[in-house]
Amino acid sequence: MMEMSRFLRGRSGEDEAAKFLSRSGLKILDRNFRCPGGEIDIIAGEGKTIVFVEVRSRRAGSLATPEESVSGVKQKKILHAARWYLKKRGIENSAARIDVVAIRWNGEKPEINWIVNAFEARW
Repeated sequence: MMEMSRFLRGRSGEDEAAKFLSRSGLKILDRNFRCPGGEIDIIAGEGKTIVFVEVRSRRAGSLATPEESVSGVKQKKILHAARWYLKKRGIENSAARIDVVAIRWNGEKPEINWIVNAFEARW
């Protein structure tokens, strides 16, 4: 089997995460939202809560886990983009949280770890 490129593994990870979240009851509202200084992989709704989701993918056996790769700098960029999204949509007062979906690829089979409210977001 040919090794998946980093880009394709990331894109496949986002697709798997979106399917997983949908099966878990979330409604996918947007994907790959970009703004100056940040990006959100998946934006979903869970009841009245807006859920901003960072998807991280790694091959099984990688030195760092996908969860560990969400650095403090990355967290700030995610929070910036989330604030931008809420303001742009005129829903700044909505309940919101930031989740991480960590995916480990073991061959073609993804192992998914969904971390709800992954880090504290000061809105």
